[in-house]
Amino acid sequence: MEPLLEVKNITKRFGGLTAVDNMDMKIFPGEVVGLLGDNGAGKSTLIKVISGVYHANKGKIFFAGKETRIDNPMHALKIGIETIYQDLALAENLNVYSNIFLGREKLKRFLGLIKILDHDYMLAESRKVLNQLEIEVPSLKKQIRTLSGGQRQAVAISRSIYWDAKLLIMDEPTAALGVVEQKNVLNLIKTLSSQDIPVLIISHQL
Repeated sequence: MEPLLEVKNITKRFGGLTAVDNMDMKIFPGEVVGLLGDNGAGKSTLIKVISGVYHANKGKIFFAGKETRIDNPMHALKIGIETIYQDLALAENLNVYSNIFLGREKLKRFLGLIKILDHDYMLAESRKVLNQLEIEVPSLKKQIRTLSGGQRQAVAISRSIYWDAKLLIMDEPTAALGVVEQKNVLNLIKTLSSQDIPVLIISHQL
């Protein structure tokens, strides 16, 4: 089996500081990989190289068997690399289904003239992806601010999967969560793995 993602000799420098030094890594379909290290070890820098935020000074990235230059975050999204940072990038004042479609809203024509949001479509599609991942939230119409930390994490994951993530990168996914919610998030990661979606987890502790 060939790896979905392979990085070879990745090096990233900021002036005289070397943040990532000749890093090699392979991630296979369905694999859950933990990238561990203290603060300042270069974990976040590496994922920002993989997700197109930074360009490496040296090294190569291969994705789905092809050498790839990831020019920017939009390019990463286009090829199927989704990154969930600690802030989750959710809009607190919007509901669950609006967050799943945030920035990629579905529109329909009203009276054949103007375009309006297609709430029914977004609601139905959001329900499908939550069911696929066996995620439970109080209501898809609830504002994000009313959800628990674990439920918010689940919404962010659902959004990535709906938009066809082939690789999911998660930065400290269980930080600031209680024991029960940590277990729920880890179970969700297992579900992703069972569907052949690899997950790269960034953490400073096991």
